[in-house]
Amino acid sequence: MPDAKVDFTAYTHPVLAVACTDCFAKPGRWCKRPSGHKASDFHKARKIEADAVFIATHGEDASVEHDDKGWRIDLKGRIRKAPEACR
Repeated sequence: MPDAKVDFTAYTHPVLAVACTDCFAKPGRWCKRPSGHKASDFHKARKIEADAVFIATHGEDASVEHDDKGWRIDLKGRIRKAPEACR
């Protein structure tokens, strides 16, 4: 069951809303390499978890968008962006 308190708009990147199961970085913290240095990208497992929690929370039609004010949730964003042939 998704945590209703997960806010995908609260951080500099939506993936930061969930913890990393690979390096154990907490929400809001960047992933770390085994050496302890900041990773150049998020771990794959964290990206997959963020996607799963986002879809479970907001639905398959939703997207998270970045604009001049920051991140926002568009509950029909994927439908609006789908190519005509895929509808």
